[in-house]
Amino acid sequence: MSDIRFDGRVAIVTGAGAGLGRSYALEFAKRGAKVVVNDLGGSRDGSGASHSAADVVVKEIKDFGGEAVANYDSVATVAGGEGIVKTAVDAFGKVDILINNAGILRDKSFTKMSEDEWDLVTSVHLRGAYCVTKPAFNVMRENQYGRIVCTTSGAGLYGNFGQANYSAAKMGLVGLMNVLNIEGAKYNIKTNTIAPVAASRLTEDVLPPDLFNKLKPDYVMPIVLFLASEANQDSGMIFNCGAGWYSRTAVVCSKGITIGDGKRPIKPEEIMEKWNIIKGLNDAKPLGSVAESFEYMMPLLQ
Repeated sequence: MSDIRFDGRVAIVTGAGAGLGRSYALEFAKRGAKVVVNDLGGSRDGSGASHSAADVVVKEIKDFGGEAVANYDSVATVAGGEGIVKTAVDAFGKVDILINNAGILRDKSFTKMSEDEWDLVTSVHLRGAYCVTKPAFNVMRENQYGRIVCTTSGAGLYGNFGQANYSAAKMGLVGLMNVLNIEGAKYNIKTNTIAPVAASRLTEDVLPPDLFNKLKPDYVMPIVLFLASEANQDSGMIFNCGAGWYSRTAVVCSKGITIGDGKRPIKPEEIMEKWNIIKGLNDAKPLGSVAESFEYMMPLLQ
Protein backbone atom coordinates (compact mmCIF):
# COMPACT_ATOMS: atom_id res chain seq x y z
CA MET A 1 0.00 0.00 0.00
CA SER A 2 1.60 3.26 -1.14
CA ASP A 3 1.50 6.29 1.15
CA ILE A 4 -0.80 9.20 0.36
CA ARG A 5 1.28 12.36 0.52
CA PHE A 6 0.60 16.02 -0.19
CA ASP A 7 4.12 17.36 -0.58
CA GLY A 8 4.02 20.50 -2.70
CA ARG A 9 0.22 20.76 -2.41
CA VAL A 10 -1.71 23.66 -0.89
CA ALA A 11 -4.94 22.92 0.97
CA ILE A 12 -7.65 25.25 2.24
CA VAL A 13 -9.85 23.91 5.03
CA THR A 14 -12.77 26.09 6.06
CA GLY A 15 -14.09 25.84 9.59
CA ALA A 16 -10.78 24.29 10.59
CA GLY A 17 -10.58 25.65 14.12
CA ALA A 18 -12.19 22.60 15.73
CA GLY A 19 -13.82 19.23 15.11
CA LEU A 20 -13.69 17.78 11.62
CA GLY A 21 -11.89 20.75 10.09
CA ARG A 22 -9.12 20.63 12.66
CA SER A 23 -8.67 16.90 12.07
CA TYR A 24 -8.34 17.46 8.31
CA ALA A 25 -5.93 20.38 8.67
CA LEU A 26 -3.60 18.56 11.04
CA GLU A 27 -3.41 15.44 8.88
CA PHE A 28 -2.90 17.36 5.65
CA ALA A 29 0.04 19.15 7.28
CA LYS A 30 1.48 15.91 8.69
CA ARG A 31 1.45 14.50 5.17
CA GLY A 32 3.30 17.44 3.65
CA ALA A 33 0.62 19.91 2.57
CA LYS A 34 0.79 23.62 3.20
CA VAL A 35 -2.50 24.47 4.90
CA VAL A 36 -4.72 27.53 5.16
CA VAL A 37 -6.63 27.14 8.42
CA ASN A 38 -9.78 29.19 7.97
CA ASP A 39 -12.12 29.83 10.89
CA LEU A 40 -14.22 32.87 11.71
CA GLY A 41 -14.13 31.82 15.34
CA GLY A 42 -17.84 32.25 15.92
CA SER A 43 -20.18 30.16 18.02
CA ARG A 44 -22.24 27.23 16.77
CA ASP A 45 -25.11 29.53 15.77
CA GLY A 46 -22.77 31.79 13.79
CA SER A 47 -22.60 34.64 16.28
CA GLY A 48 -19.37 36.27 17.37
CA ALA A 49 -15.84 36.02 16.00
CA SER A 50 -12.39 35.24 17.33
CA HIS A 51 -8.91 34.59 15.95
CA SER A 52 -8.04 32.06 18.62
CA ALA A 53 -9.62 28.96 17.01
CA ALA A 54 -7.59 29.21 13.80
CA ASP A 55 -4.45 30.39 15.61
CA VAL A 56 -4.41 27.39 17.93
CA VAL A 57 -4.56 24.93 15.02
CA VAL A 58 -1.84 26.80 13.13
CA LYS A 59 0.36 26.63 16.21
CA GLU A 60 -0.28 22.88 16.52
CA ILE A 61 0.84 22.41 12.93
CA LYS A 62 3.94 24.56 13.30
CA ASP A 63 4.86 22.81 16.53
CA PHE A 64 5.33 19.50 14.69
CA GLY A 65 7.18 21.17 11.81
CA GLY A 66 4.30 21.68 9.38
CA GLU A 67 3.44 24.77 7.34
CA ALA A 68 0.20 26.65 7.88
CA VAL A 69 -1.31 30.12 7.96
CA ALA A 70 -4.49 31.31 9.60
CA ASN A 71 -7.40 33.06 7.92
CA TYR A 72 -10.35 34.56 9.79
CA ASP A 73 -12.68 35.56 6.93
CA SER A 74 -16.32 34.54 6.82
CA VAL A 75 -17.15 32.08 4.04
CA ALA A 76 -20.60 33.65 3.69
CA THR A 77 -19.49 36.65 1.62
CA VAL A 78 -17.83 36.98 -1.77
CA ALA A 79 -15.16 39.21 -0.23
CA GLY A 80 -14.55 36.63 2.48
CA GLY A 81 -14.23 33.78 -0.01
CA GLU A 82 -11.82 35.79 -2.12
CA GLY A 83 -9.86 36.66 1.01
CA ILE A 84 -9.48 33.01 1.97
CA VAL A 85 -8.15 32.07 -1.46
CA LYS A 86 -5.92 35.16 -1.54
CA THR A 87 -4.38 34.05 1.75
CA ALA A 88 -3.42 30.75 0.14
CA VAL A 89 -2.03 32.31 -3.03
CA ASP A 90 -0.12 35.02 -1.17
CA ALA A 91 1.40 32.57 1.31
CA PHE A 92 1.95 29.52 -0.86
CA GLY A 93 1.44 30.53 -4.51
CA LYS A 94 -1.61 28.42 -5.43
CA VAL A 95 -4.56 26.30 -4.30
CA ASP A 96 -4.73 22.56 -5.01
CA ILE A 97 -7.27 21.36 -2.47
CA LEU A 98 -10.41 22.92 -1.01
CA ILE A 99 -12.40 21.35 1.82
CA ASN A 100 -15.75 23.12 2.25
CA ASN A 101 -16.34 22.28 5.89
CA ALA A 102 -17.53 25.47 7.66
CA GLY A 103 -21.01 25.32 9.11
CA ILE A 104 -23.47 26.59 11.70
CA LEU A 105 -26.84 25.45 13.04
CA ARG A 106 -30.04 27.29 13.90
CA ASP A 107 -32.53 24.49 14.33
CA LYS A 108 -36.25 25.16 14.52
CA SER A 109 -39.35 23.38 13.30
CA PHE A 110 -40.34 24.66 9.85
CA THR A 111 -43.42 26.66 10.84
CA LYS A 112 -41.47 28.41 13.61
CA MET A 113 -38.34 29.10 11.56
CA SER A 114 -37.66 32.80 10.95
CA GLU A 115 -36.32 34.33 7.77
CA ASP A 116 -33.06 35.17 9.56
CA GLU A 117 -32.66 31.58 10.75
CA TRP A 118 -33.17 30.35 7.19
CA ASP A 119 -30.87 32.92 5.64
CA LEU A 120 -27.99 32.60 8.11
CA VAL A 121 -27.71 28.83 7.79
CA THR A 122 -28.06 28.70 4.01
CA SER A 123 -25.58 31.60 3.72
CA VAL A 124 -22.82 29.73 5.54
CA HIS A 125 -23.37 26.25 4.10
CA LEU A 126 -24.50 26.85 0.50
CA ARG A 127 -23.55 30.42 -0.31
CA GLY A 128 -20.33 29.87 1.63
CA ALA A 129 -19.36 27.01 -0.66
CA TYR A 130 -20.02 29.23 -3.68
CA CYS A 131 -18.05 32.16 -2.26
CA VAL A 132 -14.91 30.13 -1.53
CA THR A 133 -15.09 27.61 -4.37
CA LYS A 134 -15.40 30.13 -7.20
CA PRO A 135 -12.03 31.86 -6.67
CA ALA A 136 -10.40 28.54 -5.76
CA PHE A 137 -11.80 26.88 -8.88
CA ASN A 138 -10.33 29.65 -11.04
CA VAL A 139 -6.86 29.04 -9.59
CA MET A 140 -7.22 25.26 -10.00
CA ARG A 141 -8.36 25.66 -13.60
CA GLU A 142 -5.28 27.71 -14.44
CA ASN A 143 -3.07 25.01 -12.92
CA GLN A 144 -5.01 22.13 -14.52
CA TYR A 145 -5.40 20.43 -11.16
CA GLY A 146 -7.76 20.50 -8.21
CA ARG A 147 -9.53 18.45 -5.57
CA ILE A 148 -12.69 19.79 -3.92
CA VAL A 149 -14.61 18.10 -1.13
CA CYS A 150 -18.00 19.47 -0.10
CA THR A 151 -19.85 18.53 3.06
CA THR A 152 -23.49 17.49 2.90
CA SER A 153 -25.39 15.68 5.65
CA GLY A 154 -27.79 12.83 6.19
CA ALA A 155 -30.24 15.60 7.09
CA GLY A 156 -29.93 16.95 3.56
CA LEU A 157 -29.98 13.57 1.85
CA TYR A 158 -32.79 12.02 3.87
CA GLY A 159 -34.34 14.75 6.05
CA ASN A 160 -34.32 15.51 9.78
CA PHE A 161 -36.93 17.17 11.98
CA GLY A 162 -36.22 20.81 12.80
CA GLN A 163 -33.52 21.30 10.16
CA ALA A 164 -35.28 22.60 7.05
CA ASN A 165 -32.71 25.38 6.59
CA TYR A 166 -29.72 23.12 7.13
CA SER A 167 -31.16 20.26 5.07
CA ALA A 168 -32.01 22.49 2.11
CA ALA A 169 -28.52 23.99 2.09
CA LYS A 170 -26.87 20.59 2.40
CA MET A 171 -28.82 19.12 -0.51
CA GLY A 172 -27.98 22.25 -2.49
CA LEU A 173 -24.32 21.34 -2.11
CA VAL A 174 -25.00 18.09 -3.97
CA GLY A 175 -26.32 20.13 -6.89
CA LEU A 176 -23.23 22.35 -6.77
CA MET A 177 -20.99 19.28 -6.78
CA ASN A 178 -22.80 17.85 -9.80
CA VAL A 179 -22.05 20.95 -11.85
CA LEU A 180 -18.46 21.32 -10.63
CA ASN A 181 -17.92 17.68 -11.59
CA ILE A 182 -19.00 18.42 -15.17
CA GLU A 183 -17.30 21.80 -15.56
CA GLY A 184 -14.07 20.71 -13.90
CA ALA A 185 -13.60 17.47 -15.84
CA LYS A 186 -11.30 18.79 -18.56
CA TYR A 187 -9.15 20.64 -16.00
CA ASN A 188 -8.48 17.59 -13.80
CA ILE A 189 -10.61 19.06 -11.02
CA LYS A 190 -12.36 16.32 -9.07
CA THR A 191 -15.26 17.28 -6.81
CA ASN A 192 -16.90 14.93 -4.33
CA THR A 193 -19.15 15.27 -1.30
CA ILE A 194 -19.14 13.58 2.09
CA ALA A 195 -22.05 13.06 4.47
CA PRO A 196 -20.24 12.67 7.79
CA VAL A 197 -21.57 11.55 11.15
CA ALA A 198 -19.10 12.82 13.70
CA ALA A 199 -18.73 14.34 17.13
CA SER A 200 -18.52 18.11 16.74
CA ARG A 201 -20.00 21.25 18.19
CA LEU A 202 -22.85 20.90 15.68
CA THR A 203 -23.81 17.48 17.00
CA GLU A 204 -22.91 17.64 20.70
CA ASP A 205 -26.53 18.13 21.85
CA VAL A 206 -28.09 16.19 18.96
CA LEU A 207 -26.44 12.79 19.51
CA PRO A 208 -26.72 10.72 22.71
CA PRO A 209 -23.54 11.08 24.84
CA ASP A 210 -22.45 7.45 24.47
CA LEU A 211 -22.84 7.62 20.68
CA PHE A 212 -21.20 11.08 20.52
CA ASN A 213 -18.05 9.72 22.18
CA LYS A 214 -17.71 6.96 19.57
CA LEU A 215 -18.05 9.21 16.52
CA LYS A 216 -14.58 10.71 16.44
CA PRO A 217 -13.69 13.16 13.64
CA ASP A 218 -10.60 11.03 13.00
CA TYR A 219 -12.86 8.38 11.46
CA VAL A 220 -14.08 10.85 8.82
CA MET A 221 -10.65 12.31 8.07
CA PRO A 222 -9.26 9.32 6.08
CA ILE A 223 -11.86 9.43 3.31
CA VAL A 224 -11.54 13.21 3.00
CA LEU A 225 -7.78 12.92 2.56
CA PHE A 226 -8.14 10.18 -0.01
CA LEU A 227 -10.71 12.19 -2.00
CA ALA A 228 -8.33 15.17 -1.87
CA SER A 229 -5.36 13.18 -3.14
CA GLU A 230 -3.89 12.61 -6.59
CA ALA A 231 -4.74 8.93 -6.16
CA ASN A 232 -8.45 9.67 -6.32
CA GLN A 233 -9.76 9.73 -9.88
CA ASP A 234 -13.48 9.64 -9.06
CA SER A 235 -15.68 12.71 -9.11
CA GLY A 236 -19.30 13.67 -8.62
CA MET A 237 -19.97 11.14 -5.85
CA ILE A 238 -21.50 11.27 -2.35
CA PHE A 239 -19.99 9.24 0.47
CA ASN A 240 -21.40 8.47 3.92
CA CYS A 241 -18.79 8.17 6.66
CA GLY A 242 -18.71 7.73 10.41
CA ALA A 243 -17.24 5.50 13.13
CA GLY A 244 -15.24 3.58 10.51
CA TRP A 245 -18.20 2.93 8.17
CA TYR A 246 -17.95 4.19 4.60
CA SER A 247 -20.48 3.85 1.77
CA ARG A 248 -21.78 5.63 -1.28
CA THR A 249 -25.15 7.36 -1.64
CA ALA A 250 -26.44 8.37 -5.07
CA VAL A 251 -29.33 10.26 -6.63
CA VAL A 252 -30.76 7.72 -9.05
CA CYS A 253 -33.24 7.63 -11.90
CA SER A 254 -35.33 4.61 -12.89
CA LYS A 255 -36.26 3.65 -16.43
CA GLY A 256 -39.93 4.04 -15.57
CA ILE A 257 -42.57 3.53 -18.23
CA THR A 258 -43.65 5.26 -21.43
CA ILE A 259 -47.32 6.16 -21.62
CA GLY A 260 -48.82 7.29 -24.91
CA ASP A 261 -46.99 8.31 -28.04
CA GLY A 262 -45.84 11.85 -27.23
CA LYS A 263 -48.82 13.30 -29.08
CA ARG A 264 -52.05 12.21 -27.43
CA PRO A 265 -53.19 13.56 -24.04
CA ILE A 266 -52.42 11.46 -20.95
CA LYS A 267 -55.05 11.02 -18.25
CA PRO A 268 -54.36 11.08 -14.47
CA GLU A 269 -56.06 7.67 -14.36
CA GLU A 270 -53.29 6.27 -16.54
CA ILE A 271 -50.71 7.55 -14.06
CA MET A 272 -52.65 5.90 -11.23
CA GLU A 273 -52.79 2.61 -13.13
CA LYS A 274 -49.02 2.54 -13.68
CA TRP A 275 -48.06 4.14 -10.35
CA ASN A 276 -46.17 1.16 -8.91
CA ILE A 277 -43.95 1.06 -12.01
CA ILE A 278 -43.42 4.83 -12.01
CA LYS A 279 -42.36 4.95 -8.36
CA GLY A 280 -40.32 1.75 -8.48
CA LEU A 281 -36.53 1.82 -8.28
CA ASN A 282 -35.65 -1.75 -9.24
CA ASP A 283 -33.70 -0.66 -12.32
CA ALA A 284 -32.59 2.74 -11.02
CA LYS A 285 -29.08 4.04 -11.68
CA PRO A 286 -27.09 7.26 -11.15
CA LEU A 287 -26.88 9.64 -14.09
CA GLY A 288 -23.89 11.73 -15.11
CA SER A 289 -25.92 14.76 -16.22
CA VAL A 290 -29.48 15.91 -16.85
CA ALA A 291 -28.93 15.14 -20.53
CA GLU A 292 -28.74 11.43 -19.73
CA SER A 293 -32.31 11.49 -18.43
CA PHE A 294 -33.47 12.50 -21.90
CA GLU A 295 -32.51 9.05 -23.17
CA TYR A 296 -35.62 7.62 -21.58
CA MET A 297 -37.79 10.19 -23.33
CA MET A 298 -36.09 10.12 -26.75
CA PRO A 299 -38.71 7.88 -28.45
CA LEU A 300 -41.31 10.48 -27.55
CA LEU A 301 -39.21 13.44 -28.66
CA GLN A 302 -38.32 12.25 -32.15
